[in-house]
Parts: sequence; structure tokens; C-alpha cells
Amino acid sequence: MTAADRIEQLSDLESLRLLATVPIGRVVYTAHALPGVLPVSFLVRSDGRLVLALLPGGALARALDGTVAAFQADSVDLATRSGWSVTVHGHAEVVRDPLRYQELLRSGPEPWTTAPEPMFVLLTPELVVGERLLPSAHPHAG
Repeated sequence: MTAADRIEQLSDLESLRLLATVPIGRVVYTAHALPGVLPVSFLVRSDGRLVLALLPGGALARALDGTVAAFQADSVDLATRSGWSVTVHGHAEVVRDPLRYQELLRSGPEPWTTAPEPMFVLLTPELVVGERLLPSAHPHAG
């Protein structure tokens, strides 16, 4: 089995299903014309949108609001050299509606760093890319 044979392209639905199995991912954004990457807690809503939980008033929320951003999460098994990776590109916006915000306080993700009142960002997927790396036929010794 070649390395290319071990890579399986995933559907959008399967990619979002896998994303929902992990609590932390990385948001990719632009700050001062440079790329930034930060781990954040999140959840996948039933409509496919991602809800990111951020520290309130942070530069990250300002950098994301109204922009196109990317989000990536993965899960790997080091023993079998297998796993999956999903990247979502889409439009991000800070949740400002008071009713939606209160709903997310009750049912949304908690920020990775605790905050009394987190800021939530909705990421609406426009492009979803998911890949699964199948186990190697010859696992390497660690």
C-alpha cells in the first residue's frame, strides 16, 4: 500500500461528524496582515455551523468578526499512524444577538481558558476538506 492509497477523502457530512467528536481545534485568522493560529473550544451545530468560544474582548474576536477564517481539528493514533484531519473555511461573525448569546451560554462550548462571559463566534462553512489516513500496513516501532 502506497502512502497515497492510505489517504481517503471524506464527505462534508462525515467531516463535520468527525469534528463533533473533539472539543478543541485551531482557528486560523489574519492579524496585522499575518496569519495567526490559536486553539479554541468549539462545537458543531446541527445546521453545520461551528460555534467557537473565545475570551471576551480579545483581539481574536475582533480579527474574526465579519471575515473569512479557517478552522482545523484532527485526531491521530500514533501507534497505527492513522487518523483524520478536517479543515473548514467560511465566514465568521461574533454573536451579538442577546437571545442567541444567552442560548449559547447555556448550551454552547466553554472557552478553553475560563471566562465568566465568553464571546462566541459562528463560523459558517463554505468549504470543508476532510481526509482520513488509514493505518499503515507496517507500523513503525516507537
